[in-house]
Order: sequence, then structure tokens, then C-alpha cells
Amino acid sequence: MKLNQLERLLERLEGFSQPSPALEQYRTPAPLAARLLFHAAMRGDVEGRRVCDLGCGTGVLAIGAALLGAREVVAIEIDPPVLAIARRNADQADVDIQLIEADVKNPQIHTIAGACDTVVMNPPFGAQQIHADRPFLDAALAIAPVVYGIFNTGSRSFISSYLAGRGEIDEVIGGLLPIRRTFSFHRDEVREIPVEIIRLRKSGAS
Repeated sequence: MKLNQLERLLERLEGFSQPSPALEQYRTPAPLAARLLFHAAMRGDVEGRRVCDLGCGTGVLAIGAALLGAREVVAIEIDPPVLAIARRNADQADVDIQLIEADVKNPQIHTIAGACDTVVMNPPFGAQQIHADRPFLDAALAIAPVVYGIFNTGSRSFISSYLAGRGEIDEVIGGLLPIRRTFSFHRDEVREIPVEIIRLRKSGAS
């Protein structure tokens, strides 16, 4: 599958109906999601692999991984109504993914998700709750040796420090995250936020 084909398929998926500001529920844009997934696939981290979408939201990354040939996809989400949207999206895309209602902060999240080869995620940036991305980083490295995540530009030093001795940044790709006016505190119709797709490797992983 080509990158533009993946983009078009992901663009058709249903978005959030009642997004939660506390959970920072913003749809992962199809171009950004496709770029992350296609790059992960080119590095051999998707096809034939067991992939986990951590905090899957409406399932964009999980469904994209399935479309790119993942052997199995597990999608973790805390919000039941949003998980229902992800299920509808998976049905629409005609892919089989395992959808699990769970909190990434659960200390047993690695058991709930099961061992995976790759984690893909678009964690909260911490705009509403400081350090909201930390549980995602912790859970991701507990689940898989390789992690792809979307983070605010400038997060590298924090991530490197926070994961010292546990994981390291392997690669960084710049991008833009367009956020449409979703909540009452938004002033712009569309605001483009510079982001980075960061590939993390668990310490000791080959």
C-alpha cells in the first residue's frame, strides 16, 4: 500500500463525537498518522508484527497498522464511547483489531495488552494535565521494545531524561499537527502545532 492510499483510507474514518478536553481527545490527522505508520513499516516494525495502539482514541493508528499488514493489533482506550467509535471504524475499514477498555496507568497494563513488538501512540501533550504523557511512556516500554509516538516539538530532552536507563531516542521526524477549533477555549479555527514523531528503543533491545 502506498502512503497516499493509506492517507485516503484513514481520512474516511469517523472522528470524536463528544471529545473530552481533560483527556485531550484530538483526532490524529490522517497525513500525520500515515507518515508515522509508513515510516514504521519501512523500518520493519509493522508488517507481521504484534502492534499496540496505546490510547487509541477512534482507532486511526491501530487501523492503519492493520492495513499495513500487522499480524495482530491491540488497541487500548479508557473511554467506552470512543472505543465504540473505534470499533465502527475498524468495521468500516474491514480490519480485525482487538479493542480493550483499560487505563494506561494500570500497573498491569503490560499484562492486559500482552507482549507486543511495537507500540504506536499519540499521547496527550499535557496541556490540561501536566506530565500526562508520562504514563504512556512508562506503559509503552513495558509493552514493547520499539515505540513510535507523536510529541510536542522540543520534548526530546525531557523524554531522554525521563527514560534514562530504560529507553533511548532512536530517530526523530518533524511534522505538523493541525488542531481544529474543538473546545470553548480554542480561539483559532485551525492551529498548526509543530510536533515530532519519535522512535524509542527499549534499553537492551536489539
